[in-house]
Amino acid sequence: MKAALVIMAAGMGSRYGGSKQVDGIGPDGEILMEYSIYDAIRAGFTKVVFIIKPEMREMMDELVGYLKEKKTAKGQPVQVAYVYQDYTSVPDFYHIPEGRTKPFGTGHAVLCARSCVGEPFIVINADDYYGVDAFRVIYEELGRLKAEGEATMVGYRLD
Repeated sequence: MKAALVIMAAGMGSRYGGSKQVDGIGPDGEILMEYSIYDAIRAGFTKVVFIIKPEMREMMDELVGYLKEKKTAKGQPVQVAYVYQDYTSVPDFYHIPEGRTKPFGTGHAVLCARSCVGEPFIVINADDYYGVDAFRVIYEELGRLKAEGEATMVGYRLD
């Protein structure tokens, strides 16, 4: 089954004080979303779609451009796409408040990715760690869904 990993990476990091989604944390400077990408590809995902700001494109190519050389679990090339979270995807009937520059959030981000995603998909934040089991479980669940009209999610028990 083809499935896409959609990564919201256009965050502004205003509380953090920078772009936390691209700060290296691993022993060789790996960024947090690289762990999710690795886990997702191992689980069976075949495409990675990055939702970014236009000014992030060059930096993202440097950070994760190597993905175009990676193979899926079945040996096919991983598909990589970039989409921009900007106001071009906002429906004509919606009025953007004057002076607003900040993106609208998760719903808007997913709307921006619709041109690149035609297969079952999941949406994650670039700056969260989900764990290998989350990707395995959600990939299996996506395979059980009807072609249209159904959705699923991974939930975490908080103790």
